[in-house]
Amino acid sequence: MNTQAQYLKTIYLVQQEADGPASTGSVADNLGVSPASANEMIGKLEGRGLAEHEKYKGVSLTDEGIAQARDALQTYCIIERFLWEVLEVEDFQTEARQLESVIDETVAERLDTIIDRKDCCPDCFDAKTDACELLELELHSEPAD
Repeated sequence: MNTQAQYLKTIYLVQQEADGPASTGSVADNLGVSPASANEMIGKLEGRGLAEHEKYKGVSLTDEGIAQARDALQTYCIIERFLWEVLEVEDFQTEARQLESVIDETVAERLDTIIDRKDCCPDCFDAKTDACELLELELHSEPAD
């Protein structure tokens, strides 16, 4: 199940990539949900003053929506970096997605002290790799014979 924070984070990243409103289809695809489900949550976000949705143009986050999306993205980055750098979890992205909805602000702050988060967070997040750019990820390739 996708949470409000996951929707905000996704809309924020799609907006950044599109350099404009995020299409409902892109949001749905990124979250692995139907366009109808995405529309329903976007309507809720709009009702809470976090987003503005214009039919056929897409959804844009309000200033408060952007602030909450950046907080959610920062928490996600902290979890990713902790899983990869400290616990050395190989499938850290899947684990981070599962944990992001249950990690509260206090736990995220404590994890943050362990990973030494940089000031550029969450702008260090790369939507294409779905990971913090500061992670030193090894490219897995087959060795040449």
